[in-house]
Amino acid sequence: MNKPKCFIESGKEAKLLRSRLGMNQSEFWSRISVTQSGGSRYESGRSLPKPVQLVLHLAYAPEKQAMAMLKFLRQ
Repeated sequence: MNKPKCFIESGKEAKLLRSRLGMNQSEFWSRISVTQSGGSRYESGRSLPKPVQLVLHLAYAPEKQAMAMLKFLRQ
């Protein structure tokens, strides 16, 4: 099985999703145990580490995409 593409690969994409969901930075980032200030840095251009991309994917991707990633990780 090929690795699924991450749902969110940049801070800019995370910020757009957060805005669409109507969440503030604290609400959005605390769901994956990232501080508001850390999330702000990502949204301002700091690159997202692969583990953060992965957890964002599992937390916010549509169910089918999240489950595909989880299945891939369990193999």
